[in-house]
Amino acid sequence: MELRQIEYFIEVAKREHVTEAALNLHVAQSAVSRQIFNLEAELGVELFIREGRNVRLTPIGRSFLEHMEQVKKVIENAKGEISDYLDPERGTVRIGFPSSLAAYTLPTTVSAFREQFPNVKFQLNQGSYHELVEGVVKGEFDLALIGPVPKHEKKVTGKTLFTEKIVALLPTNHPLAELPYIELNQLRNDSFILFPKGFVLHDMIVDACEQHGFQPTVNFEGKDIDAIKGLVSAGLGIALIPEITLVDSLPRLTVKKKLVKPNITRTVGIIIPSERKLLPTEVIFYEFIQELFSKINQFQNDLF
Repeated sequence: MELRQIEYFIEVAKREHVTEAALNLHVAQSAVSRQIFNLEAELGVELFIREGRNVRLTPIGRSFLEHMEQVKKVIENAKGEISDYLDPERGTVRIGFPSSLAAYTLPTTVSAFREQFPNVKFQLNQGSYHELVEGVVKGEFDLALIGPVPKHEKKVTGKTLFTEKIVALLPTNHPLAELPYIELNQLRNDSFILFPKGFVLHDMIVDACEQHGFQPTVNFEGKDIDAIKGLVSAGLGIALIPEITLVDSLPRLTVKKKLVKPNITRTVGIIIPSERKLLPTEVIFYEFIQELFSKINQFQNDLF
């Protein structure tokens, strides 16, 4: 069994179409078909069901795919480890992150890191909370910025970098816009703009409202933090969002208000796999980000 056969097999399985797989691999369709045929002959089983120009995995093909994806990751990790070992300051770090940390936390961290390690490359992948945890567990990311930091995920290890407040974002014409701060109960009759169900920030806000005796009226849901802010700016509702998402970017026709009773916060941190050792370049970044935010937190404590 050759590595090329494994790569061709995974690509065909993913696309369920030999021609599309060949185009993406930049090889002739006949080369892909021949390698798949040779692989099936070697294994003595059919991995695909042919349906005209399309193909789909047989039951044994699906099982084989799971194993081959693991094999591919092991090979990629081995290559990466050798590359990092030869020169850790020229390696690559694959980072997952949520949209709420995309505008400030992620670029601030990467920019500071690149000042010391200009030759390290980054692959950035945005995802929801559960996608980030799963991505780190499966090896799709080396590590991930995340909020809140998981406490009960056995396959990842989380380190808290800082704790941030959830604030209210209101249209400027909102009746409470002139108050210095607001209580959650004062928003019970408002239309909320939230992340969709399944997102941790959605659950945090809904739980807080329910604990104060009301179910929020949700008129809009969006996966992107900028879209949520834009809807508030258009006067279509209010949003409770992490304060850090408003650093240097308060949308027009909106006001930010401190939220009290309750004071809603979330931890923000970084997760790494519990069952895989970080490669040298990943270790450098992992240690750097912890040191960076330790200094930032210390500076803020001294300031206030």
